[in-house]
Parts: sequence; structure tokens; C-alpha cells
Amino acid sequence: MSEDRYINILNELKKSKFRSSFKLSDKDKEYIEKKGIEKIREHAYDFITKRLAPGKIYNDGKQTPMHGHPVFIAQHATATCCRMCLYKWHRIKPGYMLTQDQIDYIVNLIIEWIKINV
Repeated sequence: MSEDRYINILNELKKSKFRSSFKLSDKDKEYIEKKGIEKIREHAYDFITKRLAPGKIYNDGKQTPMHGHPVFIAQHATATCCRMCLYKWHRIKPGYMLTQDQIDYIVNLIIEWIKINV
């Protein structure tokens, strides 16, 4: 997917009062600077694979903390925090294991949001 497509999606998400309320703290920005964007991408893949990719998630809607890591903030801002939000905003249906392409899409969207907001 092209970078422009991600920008278009992020612009749509900005129209949501809730989604646009998420901001990276100075501590988050320092963490990103210290670790580097590729390490943050690795963290995003890990979080998405473990918390969002399974077909059945026992705590769906509550699996992504509201703070504690820049990826968590980005997930809420990009509506990639739970399967219900993924369906509402991205039309990725719940109830089945995410494909690698879907995981890549989610991670790339998160990283694009982080890059814009650092």
C-alpha cells in the first residue's frame, strides 16, 4: 500500500474527536528517539501479533492499554486497538486470525502515525 493511502486513512481518522485526541507525550517521543523507528516497528509487530491477530481474543476491547508505550497510543489513534475498531474503521472482520498482509497494514499505519506525530 502506498504511503499516500496511509495518509488518506490517517486524515479520515483525524476527523474523529476521540481518535484525534491521542498525542505522544514527551516521554514517548524520547523513547522513540532512543530506540529508533525500526525497534518501535518490531514492538508494533510483537504487540499486534500477540494481542490483535488471534481469531479469538478473550478480552477484545480491553487488550490495548491507553498508555505505557508509543505503539499503544498510536493503536488508539489509528483505530487498531481492538477487533471491533478494526472492523468499524478498516473493515477487517473479527473472528479469524489476521493474515500477514493485514498485520503489515496495521503496523505500517501505526508507524506512519508515529512518524507524523513525533
